[in-house]
Amino acid sequence: MAAIQSIVQKIGCTAEMLCRRIERAEIDGGRRPGMTNGALEEMKALRCENREPKQASETLLQASAFFARVDLDCKAK
Repeated sequence: MAAIQSIVQKIGCTAEMLCRRIERAEIDGGRRPGMTNGALEEMKALRCENREPKQASETLLQASAFFARVDLDCKAK
């Protein structure tokens, strides 16, 4: 812990931030289990790609329901 405190004073960050960066570097380097930064970024991008079609599908379902109601209202008159 003394080494970490010495380093954080020199580079101007918190001990927690330094520990997280060391952990991330170990994961990215394959020395510690976990998802690499590249894998995390790819997952984030894929989630965004999946969100768009889901939102479009929901919008189309709502529009279909709306126009079905309008059609029924017009036929009832």
